[in-house]
Amino acid sequence: MMDYSKYSFWLETAGDDLTPRPALARSIDVDVAVLGAGYTGLWTAYYLLKRNPGLKIALIEKEIVGFGASGRNGGWCSSKFPVSPRMLEHRYGVDAARALMLAMNDAVDDVARVCQEEGIDAHYHKGGILTLARGDHHLPMLRSSFDAYSRLGLGQQYRLCSASEAQERIRVTNVHGALFAAENASIHPGRLVRGLARAFEKRGGLIYERTEVTDFNGGPSPRFVTSAGEIRAKDAIVLAGESYLTRLPELHRAVLPVYSLITLTEPLTPSQWSQIGWQNRESLASCNYTVDYLTRTADGRILFGSRGAPYRLGSKISDEQDRHAATHQRIQQLVTEWFPMLEGVNFTHAWGGPVGMPRDWMPMTEFDSATKIATARGYTGQGVSTTNLTGRVLAELISGKRSELSRLPIAQRHSPSWEREPLRWIAVRYMQNAFSRIDEAGRQGKRSPIDAPLAQFLGRH
Repeated sequence: MMDYSKYSFWLETAGDDLTPRPALARSIDVDVAVLGAGYTGLWTAYYLLKRNPGLKIALIEKEIVGFGASGRNGGWCSSKFPVSPRMLEHRYGVDAARALMLAMNDAVDDVARVCQEEGIDAHYHKGGILTLARGDHHLPMLRSSFDAYSRLGLGQQYRLCSASEAQERIRVTNVHGALFAAENASIHPGRLVRGLARAFEKRGGLIYERTEVTDFNGGPSPRFVTSAGEIRAKDAIVLAGESYLTRLPELHRAVLPVYSLITLTEPLTPSQWSQIGWQNRESLASCNYTVDYLTRTADGRILFGSRGAPYRLGSKISDEQDRHAATHQRIQQLVTEWFPMLEGVNFTHAWGGPVGMPRDWMPMTEFDSATKIATARGYTGQGVSTTNLTGRVLAELISGKRSELSRLPIAQRHSPSWEREPLRWIAVRYMQNAFSRIDEAGRQGKRSPIDAPLAQFLGRH
């Protein structure tokens, strides 16, 4: 029997029995069938049942609930969206961009509402996000973000902080300023995803684990195909596998699986916390292109996550990629670079996993009433709260009972496919290398590499 607790600290401490539920044993007929028992699939199914308790809904999962990014992420329940407010304004206009940002704020609060209603102890804590400028070269980025939110009429939710104001919150080296965003929370992802599955089952939902979908078909009677039989749906089938959707030939280029890796310290002592500060448990980030994200866990550890593990040819996903020695070592070095008082601290856990990046960075929800195929995907690591929103949107699209949510820019849109290999590998590996060089030049106070404008243009979002 596979030990699923080894995949992340969050699954290990989820407080739930990780023994797989029974697999599908024969063909069945349902109203809605959902591929993927992570946040996207669970939120969609949960809200469909909440709208219509009489529906028969089945979730099909290759491993167990929360096996993917839903059980391995950085613990942010964030109103941050994968596409910047400036780019949203450029693409969709002020009103649509503002509506989407407000919907993201509501998604953060909706997670809290569901946790309270369903009795899910997900360690929800609304402490905000503090994005740090670790160098003068990061200050224009923070100012640009603040100005973009202000143009959308949301400036009151954000505050630019001086270096001293940031240090009053948390003592990190080389901080030149910060941007505080209030409408953000942190959670225990494993407790949330496992609790959401229990809530879905209490409402009559079915979950089949250790059941691999090998094919799907749309039409009057859409279906998923497995080795044990078919799951035939009357109303819709839902593709909610995020990066793992790329294992299906028809969806191989739908998103790009990009690995994000995490390390976790031992619980810190009261003396160590008194030196660090960080009393309000804000989520922390830097302005680096290679992405740094930090969480103070409920039991007093520091989680530090970052990108950097190299993309594999053919969008490969494998357990061996969950750990990349060079990247995990670099992340552990960053912990003591940010917090020198933690020199010699022990690290108890290291893990990782793929996030799904769409070609245009924009999450999508789509339901084709002709094929009865629905999907939501493409969160680029910002999925904990975004999936709550896309799940509600998808439930509206499938049920036909629509509100303002169904008019958001994420609704009824389709992201373009990624390029074929080896072009995809060449482009992605170049971007990874370029962003790493840009960050390193900034850290050393040097001029950006000559190709920085090209990399920044290609990576704009």
